Amino acid sequence: MNTNRTARIASIIEKRRPLAQKIEGVEANLKSLASALRNLEDNRNQLLTRVDDANVKGQLKEIDFSTIQLSIATELEALGKLRVRFSRDTLNIGVVGRMKQGKSTLLQSLSGLDSDVIPAHSGGACTAVRSTICPRFHAETEAKVTFHSEDSLFKEVILPYYTELRLTPIPTSFSDFVNSPLPEKPSTATSEAMYQRLKHDYYSNQAVYCDLLGASQLTVPRHEIQGYVTHANGADSFKSLAVREVKIYCPFPNPEVGQIALVDIPGLGDLKVGDEKLMLETLGQGVDVVLFVRRPDPQGDDWKTEDTALYDKAAEALNELSERSFFVLNQLSNPHNESKNACERFKQKLDSEQLGIKVVDCIIADCSAPQQANRILDRVLTHLETKIIDLDTKYAESCQERLIQLQSAVKVELDKARTALGQAAPDNYLVVEQKFSKLFGNDKKGWWKDVALGLEKFRSELWLHRQAPDSNLQAGVDAAIQVCQNHKGILSSENPIEEINERIMVSGSLRTYADYRDELRVLLSHHFLSLDEGLKESIENVKSQVADVLIQKGHLGVLTETRGSEFIKELKKLVDEAPSELRRLKQGLEIFAEFELSYRGLMQHRIRKHLDGITNIIPTNSQTGYAPEQQTDTLRPSASTSADEILLALQIEYETAVNRIIPALEELLWEPNQAAYAMVEEFVDNIIHQEDIQEEWKNFLRGVRSQVWPEELGKLEQDNARLQNCLTSVKQAEDANTSHSILFLN
Repeated sequence: MNTNRTARIASIIEKRRPLAQKIEGVEANLKSLASALRNLEDNRNQLLTRVDDANVKGQLKEIDFSTIQLSIATELEALGKLRVRFSRDTLNIGVVGRMKQGKSTLLQSLSGLDSDVIPAHSGGACTAVRSTICPRFHAETEAKVTFHSEDSLFKEVILPYYTELRLTPIPTSFSDFVNSPLPEKPSTATSEAMYQRLKHDYYSNQAVYCDLLGASQLTVPRHEIQGYVTHANGADSFKSLAVREVKIYCPFPNPEVGQIALVDIPGLGDLKVGDEKLMLETLGQGVDVVLFVRRPDPQGDDWKTEDTALYDKAAEALNELSERSFFVLNQLSNPHNESKNACERFKQKLDSEQLGIKVVDCIIADCSAPQQANRILDRVLTHLETKIIDLDTKYAESCQERLIQLQSAVKVELDKARTALGQAAPDNYLVVEQKFSKLFGNDKKGWWKDVALGLEKFRSELWLHRQAPDSNLQAGVDAAIQVCQNHKGILSSENPIEEINERIMVSGSLRTYADYRDELRVLLSHHFLSLDEGLKESIENVKSQVADVLIQKGHLGVLTETRGSEFIKELKKLVDEAPSELRRLKQGLEIFAEFELSYRGLMQHRIRKHLDGITNIIPTNSQTGYAPEQQTDTLRPSASTSADEILLALQIEYETAVNRIIPALEELLWEPNQAAYAMVEEFVDNIIHQEDIQEEWKNFLRGVRSQVWPEELGKLEQDNARLQNCLTSVKQAEDANTSHSILFLN
């Protein structure tokens, strides 16, 4: 084995991989560039309907996005092929030829496989799918079969028949194809043959291959391979219709092949639609060198148009084809040398360059003879070993150069866009800003005057009523006192003496009296908890009226659907999210939104002190540490204290507490209005009178002005937004169009 050759081929493959990774990055950058240009074009097209300046409009129209996008698509396709080529674990030799020229025979001789895997007999089965034959020494022959999905078979195989034959109606999916009748057959003979292949193979035998569509990759032994790669008569042969690609692993007779693979491309000319496309796709990214196989007919033959057309088609897909291709003239064994003479005539004409077919070498060999076939392989391997790096570099450099030219072309168009937008943007922004400033106004007119005056008027109204009792609290107090009169616990019982006596029997008089005092104290305290609702309702009403001023006078209701105090909270959130620093405005809204009056904060401590008369806490002597004898103004209980005495004492204590609480609460009826006035006065000071607050309001409204003044600024702001979107798209495209983003060669 030529270990040096094997090692060099392995080294070539290893050096390709870093390039594949770099190319992948360039592809991502090109896709980002294409996306940014699409956004820019969309914004440009919308802007064209709004711009009045004829000069700016003309400049915008001159920007050529379509040509750039086509170039990007072309380069993405080329880079994709290059990436796939450089990502492979093998150097691939493609074998191409029209039907019955000896292509499969050559593959048999090179791989050691026979007709049970690669059919090569006239009139028998033919290769139906693309097969890659890879060397694997010291192992059994097997194949990995990849199947079509319904979608890929429909798009890549079925639809091309409808397009080529102009059949209608065109199905929308594979399911639609198999469940709908085929259109009527065409009239021409060639079209008839194609139509019969569609009908006989894919339509009539759908039951044979349908279950394989979408199946996982399958590993099959040697004796089953033919059923997946060949197409012959018999129901089982139609399994190959579901196959997308097959990779065959076998021990090659030539041990020097190393990391080399042979790609068997189905023969052309059997009226199977899609074979040409498959060939171009395979040559573009699946092979490094191609062998064209041709068998001159000893009975009289010459180069045909089909031969040059095949070469020209291959040249479309494989760069530098003249340096990546060989012609193999298949010489048949016969005693009179007719085939040898025919091959020599063909070679002479090819070498004379009369045909326009240029290859590395034209080799005459008997493809059925393994020794001669391996002579061909040895010649190809020598070429790969010595030339492939230069060819790869040349191809990569040509791609790189086109990308550099593309980057320059994109820059030209982006410069045009920036110039045109730069002329439109300042004027449009100035118009919007001037109109906004006028609408915002000052102390004498506009939004600022309306809001400031509205809040000042409301503050004045609160000032006039700040010494008046709060109606909500008054109603709450009246309701609580009524509850105190109607629900007195044991004092409201139908037979309180009986209940007290029952408890005395269990706990004694001292404990009974103390327990009832605790219960009445808790009951009275709970009767006044409802005052919290009135206090909150009063503050909520004031906040709602402030919100109404901002909504009605300031037109800020369009910013959120919430109302009342929740509107203030939502407005504060919007201020938080504004791009400008609005510290004073944020603080003013926050203080106002968080202000609350509560029963526990304002009243509870004032009520609780009037409940001391029914408490059981016994003060201690600070010097001795001993508690003096328990005593009250109402009753000095003892073990013999009766139920009547306890009831009377409880009635006196309860009524005393209520009568003390009522005037204490009446003194607080003015507190909510005074607190509300103070709250609003501070709010107005913070968001109207504070230094620089007017500028903060203006900065906030600048971000929402199209919503606040839709009729006056909506259209202008939309135009300005489109301009800014265009400029943003230009910046995104420029970022994606830098030199380092499209370079993959050092």
